[in-house]
Amino acid sequence: MTRKPVRKSQKSASPQDAPAHGSRIARRNVAKILAAAETVFAETGLHGATVDEIARRAGISKSNLHYYFRTKRDLYVAVLQNTLEVWTASLAKLDPKGDPRTELTAYISEKLDMAMRHPTASRVFANEILHGAPLIKDYLKTNLRALVREKGRVLERWIAEGRLRPIEPVHLIFLIWAATQHYADFLPQVRAVLGVRAISAAQFQQIRTSLCDVILNGALARGE
Repeated sequence: MTRKPVRKSQKSASPQDAPAHGSRIARRNVAKILAAAETVFAETGLHGATVDEIARRAGISKSNLHYYFRTKRDLYVAVLQNTLEVWTASLAKLDPKGDPRTELTAYISEKLDMAMRHPTASRVFANEILHGAPLIKDYLKTNLRALVREKGRVLERWIAEGRLRPIEPVHLIFLIWAATQHYADFLPQVRAVLGVRAISAAQFQQIRTSLCDVILNGALARGE
């Protein structure tokens, strides 16, 4: 999913600006670099991270890393790009012809699964947002806003059909994001309060069931 690195400008970057490297070896190298970068950026932020440390964790040379990503900023934007592409693809699956309970359960479940499988990606994104989203603000205002409006119309259709309660669609989407990303952004707190070192499969199912029950019981019309 990597594309052409962003140009060196102060303009906020779109998650559609970084290159595609076609060969299998190149794709494997890019995947290793992005995985290492995601972890390092989650630990230290953009300014605290170093290309040397990212290259070391990826198991490649610094010069090889720079073959794929000219700057640390390009690499940081690529990590954000990957995260946003996965998240938006999940929301895009919401089918207006589907059953609201089934569709929303699937979305909540998939979003929670992504958060818990890739907590570092969520933390990198959260840190960017906390700093005002300087590198992805344009994307949030355009692509993401358009997708939320599109899927908001799906929710509005279900409301008009009497299948959802008359709620504001965008805030339901925000609620799902907040509830699911909590288990990535606040994972150390979650583990500490639960008294566990890691979330088990049984605990994951309990979290999933709890979130779906609370959100759907508040959103679905009576009888749905």
